[in-house]
Amino acid sequence: MTAAKRRPTVVKLGGELMEEPVRLRAIARAMVRQAARSPVVVVHGGGREVDAEMARLGLTKRAVDGLRITDAQTLDVVLGVLAGRVNTRLVAAIGALGGSAVGLTGVDAGLTRVQRARRYRAADGSSVDLGFVGLPSGNGSPGIIEDLTRSGHIPVVASLGADAKGRIYNVNADTLAADLAPRIGADQLVVAGTTAGVLDADGQTIATVDDHTLLRLIEDGHASAGMVAKLLACRTACAGDVNRVLIVDGTDRQFLAPGWSRGVTTVTAHGRATRPTRRRKP
Repeated sequence: MTAAKRRPTVVKLGGELMEEPVRLRAIARAMVRQAARSPVVVVHGGGREVDAEMARLGLTKRAVDGLRITDAQTLDVVLGVLAGRVNTRLVAAIGALGGSAVGLTGVDAGLTRVQRARRYRAADGSSVDLGFVGLPSGNGSPGIIEDLTRSGHIPVVASLGADAKGRIYNVNADTLAADLAPRIGADQLVVAGTTAGVLDADGQTIATVDDHTLLRLIEDGHASAGMVAKLLACRTACAGDVNRVLIVDGTDRQFLAPGWSRGVTTVTAHGRATRPTRRRKP
């Protein structure tokens, strides 16, 4: 079966993987190699660069349980950093290695329709308005992705979305990737960060996370806020019939190589994609 006829792979890249030129080039090379095997779609964040830009502008970051509160000023920064700086840099790096990448956001061609997130119930019991934060509504149009991959391009999608009235929202990149993967019929979702998969209390990679393990990691407070988002997103992808859902160490240059298993956690949880009650640490 040729690469053009194979089901795509969605790769979610944490923004920290693309901050340094050497690491960016390694990531770009991995995308080009993967695209030679099967169509690949990239979804990326860029939270640390957003933080740095906000600090440069004298804006104060506000967050709750690791979730960014996105007011109008913050949204402008997110737009500029994700859709502009980070996205364009990755597209250029892929092109320099012989690939053909096209920069997008979830806004383009109605790719990811979102709804404004409900008020968030924080770990301390308070209710918080997250501002311009969107959750995928599941009724976006993946046609542009299919057109691009069919033509041999690598879509590179910044984690933004719009609602039916054209209002733009910041979207968690893990959540966007997990929503997109089933809608384009992806064979696998690979969530790449800077840790060796999901770690246990001893810092060792957990090989497989099923429903029981996922709930335990969240409810006992072992998983960080960022990892909670990843786990819940991966469970959504599993429920959407994505064949393989992996959380991997994106700093390992072989993280997309066939058969690679070092620092890889396979998520098999198929439970309901709702946030469990998380106990506060004493």
